[in-house]
Amino acid sequence: MRQLPLEISQAVEPSFDNFVAGDNAEALERVRELALGRLREAVVYLWGDAGSGRTHLLRAAARASAALVIADDVQTLDMEAQQRLFGAINAARDGGGAVLAAGSAPPAALALREDLRTRLAWGLVYHLKPLGEAEKMRHLQGEAGRRGLVLTDEIASYLLVRVPRDMATLTALLEALDREALTRKRPLTLPLVREVLGASNGEA
Repeated sequence: MRQLPLEISQAVEPSFDNFVAGDNAEALERVRELALGRLREAVVYLWGDAGSGRTHLLRAAARASAALVIADDVQTLDMEAQQRLFGAINAARDGGGAVLAAGSAPPAALALREDLRTRLAWGLVYHLKPLGEAEKMRHLQGEAGRRGLVLTDEIASYLLVRVPRDMATLTALLEALDREALTRKRPLTLPLVREVLGASNGEA
């Protein structure tokens, strides 16, 4: 059996266009406006569980604007980094740029210095909600269709229970399966997906 180097950790470079918004369409638009200098507010804070898309949006914003101050996983910042972020938010509020930050909890629940928690709540705060299984399935099937592949409900469900469910991994996996189907000149079937995933995981 030929093993397929899936390289699913090499996700597509995050952008605003490939962010699957789901219930987060307003947050996506506000972050885009912030990066383009079109938002009245100078501070935007995103929070949500792992896989909710906050890092994707921060990386997309960083690509769109080199001037934007970006702070991810703020709950992990040491005191020196907290002071820098505190200063950046103050400067942004005084007309000196803009700040996009993200963390695992709303500002009030972060284990940070009190004045920084207050400043993170000064601007727009969005709770990013993860996509549901049905939304992920529809997205995968839409991406497959764009590539000329037919991704049945059976195959999509099979993938969702066997690989990490974050959209970057799922999209990268779909691209790898697309390449393999083209290489073998075979349609994307459940037996082919099982074969490819089994080879990738070293299974018999």
